[in-house]
Amino acid sequence: MSLLGVCQWLAETRGSVALAGSVYVYPLVESVHVLTLCWFVGMSVLLDLRLLGFVLPQVRASEMIDRLLPWMKAGFAVMIVSGALLFYAIPVRSFQNIFFRVKMIALLLAGLNVLVFEIGVRRRTVEWDLQPVPPGAARAAGAASLALWAVIIVSGRMIAYNWFDCDKQPQSNFINWATGCDVDKSQVSSFKPQVSSVTSREAPP
Repeated sequence: MSLLGVCQWLAETRGSVALAGSVYVYPLVESVHVLTLCWFVGMSVLLDLRLLGFVLPQVRASEMIDRLLPWMKAGFAVMIVSGALLFYAIPVRSFQNIFFRVKMIALLLAGLNVLVFEIGVRRRTVEWDLQPVPPGAARAAGAASLALWAVIIVSGRMIAYNWFDCDKQPQSNFINWATGCDVDKSQVSSFKPQVSSVTSREAPP
């Protein structure tokens, strides 16, 4: 079964239907997702700025990492669970949304950036712990993190807008390819896709 087929199956389950149609639970999950995103990204930005040498140069980098990391892990865990529930509520539209796909790619790259930092840079923290300006590898990790989380937040917010949904035909070949739309070729246009209003269920960042 294809990924789209899995999403279609999920959309027909009782839990997905109930969550998507819920008056209170969906907005609550959405709010939790946004709040934990603020929690995680706020701490991440502070750490990234320290890695860039812009803030708190007198504080050991290792001390900041040790103090912030447990809270960041907790916020990230809740953010992922709540995000998965939001996807579960509208799996087909999310899967075929170009901004959702951009967000997932950026999220994977952010995870890879953390892995590289943990394996390489963090193990040598003792060498630059009190340096006002950390080494290039640490600064690169901080800059990449800031850029990727900016992309994640912006693309996540843009998921709410159905500018490029598969039912907004005709659309360009590139958009239909990027979103995985399965449409009749007679519907495809080489011109700009139609712009429409916001969908009834807005996805958060």
